[in-house]
Amino acid sequence: MTAAAPQVMVDDGRIRVTRWHFEPGASTGMHTHEFDYVVVPITGGNFIITQPDDSKVSMLQLPGESYSRSVGVTHDVTNAGHQIAVFVEIELLTE
Repeated sequence: MTAAAPQVMVDDGRIRVTRWHFEPGASTGMHTHEFDYVVVPITGGNFIITQPDDSKVSMLQLPGESYSRSVGVTHDVTNAGHQIAVFVEIELLTE
């Protein structure tokens, strides 16, 4: 499986901003978020979210429609669409 490509754009000890680029079928791999975070979809896209118990949830990202999640989320994110998908993830490293 193809790996999603992260590009850290800012990491100043307070926030980390990462641009994620997903070719069709690309995946992040199973991971646990160590910080609260905000996602800002750039292109939008169709994703499959795989939970630790291997259950799967479909997610549609719309361009510019941001959302947030809390520390501790564990999942794998896969681009289930036929187009490249890009989003920006902003991690809040401090309170």
